[in-house]
Amino acid sequence: MKTNTARTAGFTLTEILIVVGIIGFISAIAIPNFLKNRATAQKNSCVANLRQIDGAVQQWVLVNNKAPTDTYSLSDTLIRSYMKGSVFPLCPGGGTYTPGATVSVLTTCTLNSLGHTL
Repeated sequence: MKTNTARTAGFTLTEILIVVGIIGFISAIAIPNFLKNRATAQKNSCVANLRQIDGAVQQWVLVNNKAPTDTYSLSDTLIRSYMKGSVFPLCPGGGTYTPGATVSVLTTCTLNSLGHTL
């Protein structure tokens, strides 16, 4: 009686464990960096939105001869008409934009109290 001792092709358990370990190590390095970059991108986008909103408010102020002590609302359709595409931007991080107390105070974001300078 002859026994067949031919080895079938495939990976050994040791080889599979090494590959899984390497993938886990790379993931441990890459995932925190990805999350940090995502948060930074959201913050930068939020600041850009705040600048766009305040630019529209300042244009509205100039056209309508408003005083620095006048108030405004972000829901005002006249202010929205000065924005790109007349569309009010949303905070990418899920926050809400709050107008300043007067037209001379910058708009802020409720998420992380973001502000900016023009």
